[in-house]
Amino acid sequence: MSKTLVIVESPTKARTLKKYLGSDYIVESSVGHIRDLPANASEVPAKLKGEAWSRLGVNVEEDFQPLYIVRPDKKAKIKELKDALKQVDRLLLATDEDREGEAISWHLLEVLKPTVKVERMVFHEITKKAIMEATQNTREVDFNMVEAQESRRVIDRLYGYEISPTLWRKVRPKLSAGRVQSVAVRMLVDRERARMRFVEAEYWDLGAVFETCEGRSFDARLTTIDGTRVAVGKDFDPDTGKLAGRREVVHLDKGASDALKKAIEKGDFKVISAEEKPFTKKPAAPFTTSTLQQEGGRKLRFEAKRTMRAAQRLYENGFITYMRTDSVVLSQAAIDLARDAVKELYGAEYLPDSPRTYKGKVKNAQEAHEAIRPAGDEVATVDAVRLKLGVDEAKLYELIRMRTLASQMKDAKGRRMVLRVAAQDGNREIVFQASGSVIDFPGFLRAYVEGDDSGDALGGDEKVLPPLAQGDQVKAKQLTCEEHHTTPPARLTEASLVKALEESGIGRPSTYASIIDTIQNRNYSFKKGTALVPTFTAFAVTALLEQHFTTLIDPKFTARMEEQLDAIARGEGGRTEYLRSFYNGNGNPGLKPLVENSIEVIDARTICTIPLGQNSQGADVEVRVGRYGPFLSCEEDSAPLADDVCPDEVDLAFAIERIEAKKRGAEPVGEHPESGEPVYVKSGRFGPYVQLGEGTDDERPKMVSLLKGMDPENLPFETVLALLSLPRNLGKDAEGEEIMAYNGRYGPYIKRGADTRSLTAEDNLLEIDLKRALELLAQEKPGRGGRRTATPIKTFDDVPELDGGQIKLMEGRYGPYVSDGEYNASLPKGAKAEELTLTMAIELLEQRRAKGPAKGRKKKAAKKKATKKKATNKKAAKKATTKKAASKKAASKKKAAKKKATKKAAKETTTKKTAGGRE
Repeated sequence: MSKTLVIVESPTKARTLKKYLGSDYIVESSVGHIRDLPANASEVPAKLKGEAWSRLGVNVEEDFQPLYIVRPDKKAKIKELKDALKQVDRLLLATDEDREGEAISWHLLEVLKPTVKVERMVFHEITKKAIMEATQNTREVDFNMVEAQESRRVIDRLYGYEISPTLWRKVRPKLSAGRVQSVAVRMLVDRERARMRFVEAEYWDLGAVFETCEGRSFDARLTTIDGTRVAVGKDFDPDTGKLAGRREVVHLDKGASDALKKAIEKGDFKVISAEEKPFTKKPAAPFTTSTLQQEGGRKLRFEAKRTMRAAQRLYENGFITYMRTDSVVLSQAAIDLARDAVKELYGAEYLPDSPRTYKGKVKNAQEAHEAIRPAGDEVATVDAVRLKLGVDEAKLYELIRMRTLASQMKDAKGRRMVLRVAAQDGNREIVFQASGSVIDFPGFLRAYVEGDDSGDALGGDEKVLPPLAQGDQVKAKQLTCEEHHTTPPARLTEASLVKALEESGIGRPSTYASIIDTIQNRNYSFKKGTALVPTFTAFAVTALLEQHFTTLIDPKFTARMEEQLDAIARGEGGRTEYLRSFYNGNGNPGLKPLVENSIEVIDARTICTIPLGQNSQGADVEVRVGRYGPFLSCEEDSAPLADDVCPDEVDLAFAIERIEAKKRGAEPVGEHPESGEPVYVKSGRFGPYVQLGEGTDDERPKMVSLLKGMDPENLPFETVLALLSLPRNLGKDAEGEEIMAYNGRYGPYIKRGADTRSLTAEDNLLEIDLKRALELLAQEKPGRGGRRTATPIKTFDDVPELDGGQIKLMEGRYGPYVSDGEYNASLPKGAKAEELTLTMAIELLEQRRAKGPAKGRKKKAAKKKATKKKATNKKAAKKATTKKAASKKAASKKKAAKKKATKKAAKETTTKKTAGGRE
């Protein structure tokens, strides 16, 4: 009986497919890519290490041929797949239907070299119907898509490996540059620069509460004075704080607004216009990868990475269609299903006469898939998702489900009303305006309200105005002078950065989550609330790229690059020609000459300096980016800056104050009463601390960090001395063992021999006594994460995937994690331990296992291996030395014996001669 081997990327997907395919199919997973470019020189085969291009992993002299290697951790998987191939007569490559998936299929072909029939199986939802249809409707591997993925991979390698070393030399080590990553960092930096340039403007206006004859009140705001509009925030130039543009407006200050209020508050007010206009609002298109990430950030406060992780699990478990797509198209079956659900949930009146269709508006969109929607022939319930996968997945599924339904519902309809109320100030007409809206028919808003980047919902609450007509009199119940200030441009969030990248045609939505992750891991940005704040390191890197690699960091150039890569995928462009043009140049500056020509002319000091202004003596005050982080500088003086300080908060006044504080820290706050050494209160890169003495060339002075909540500017000298007394000897226990109190890396603690206990929030390190220490030591020692026992939170017994083994949910120092005894896997951010399911636990452990042993474990194993090898070598060397010594001794002994024999023979000869002479 014939058998078929199906290879997918992930173990989770493999497990799901096994449920749908019968015993005639063997389903295995490749666990992602099975081979890739070498990460560093150590992975390059020995025979190629002398080649000039081996540093890049790409042969730039031979049509940019990549050097692919199979990583050691993938060799066992390849053997497993080859063994499975021996049992079948047909191979189905069922990796994802995108460039990465197509490339994985091609790599599998290249490495496995199957002799059986090979077909490409594609599907965009994991349901039984879709999978069975996919097995019957196969195709060949799309080599255009493979070439496009390979071109993208080669460009990313050339870009990163050629430019990153320049950053290491000119800015600081361990930095990286990337085709999309560097443009994303520039977007963050440009926004922060705008905030740093920002000059606040103040303006005033009047707010009013009017009352009708029937006693109904409504709010209004001053809009015009004698036909001229009153200035609002958008009228001011953010860089100067002054009125911008040529339009005439009235800029009210406090005095003018007070005077206007007094002039009209006793007067008459009447309605001069009452307008009512209908409006229609259409539903948003179904989700693409980008819009899903944006809404996940706005509505659920999920990071892009968290959104994509939940979407991946929803897809692999058959709840949604493929989650990496630019398409907004729904299949006819999906439309029919959505329309039936709308009719059932909301009634036929919410269903349009004909199905809605959508067309993508994004640059470089790839319409290979459907939009993201619920999978299958029926829409699953949120409870079903929550029970099987967890909370994050349930929340995201609800968004996808409701957005899909809303996309097939009728428009929302309503009315917008505007009332204009006027008073007279002499000959001037003072006009107030009130706006309101009423939803007459909610339409799709019953199911879904789209978010925006301000965090507000579009289509928000209704505001109903009283029915008034032109000429009606109203009473000014309250007039208020209101002060306003312009605000700097908002920082980009993950959602708004994704939107900006997509609208500019930069990168692919499927990569945005990893790019946002990378720019945070590389110290280019950090989070403040939901905002992405660029670091000063990002400023230095962006300045270098702008000045010396201008085209490569230009969003338009990067977008054109994306278009050319898409053309290769469609078979409309040549891979080699494009790579040659990108690397060597062809009417445009190529990457290689740019790097070669710039390395000697880049002035590291200029690049790493952000000027802030001059102090009262005319000296330049600057932020400098050094090898160990940013710092403030003014001539010979400097002061450290924390890595997480927001650049727009570092102005001239801030810098001068910090530098002066550092200088004050150079002055002692007193002398130690016992040693007579000077005592200092200083501020360093990792926070404020106290210091005793100056130290010597051989010995550093004693330094102790301030405890949480201590203010370095108002620190009593007694507290300074108490800190310097640490560690404190609290006394001895009944057995005579000393108990010490320390200020450690993770907070205050006490120690008796090898036994330690952390202090509680109520304990004071400087005041704790022996009695309290003994109480803490008498308590059971906490386990990881502070738990008093090692008892699991939850246990799953007799797990089939572990041959009847056990999975435990434990509480760790950094949060809950699951363990099968060999691997530990942390729960995703936001996941609740009590809602963990067995399926989720297995998937977390499978994902963790796919990554291989932890770095620490690898290092430990490598160290153990190296130690063993060293011991073996040492033993062998010792044995060789012993053997050599024995051999030497034997030779020496032999030589001595020979010498002795020679001497004896000579003596005998002499004796004979003497005897003969006598004779």
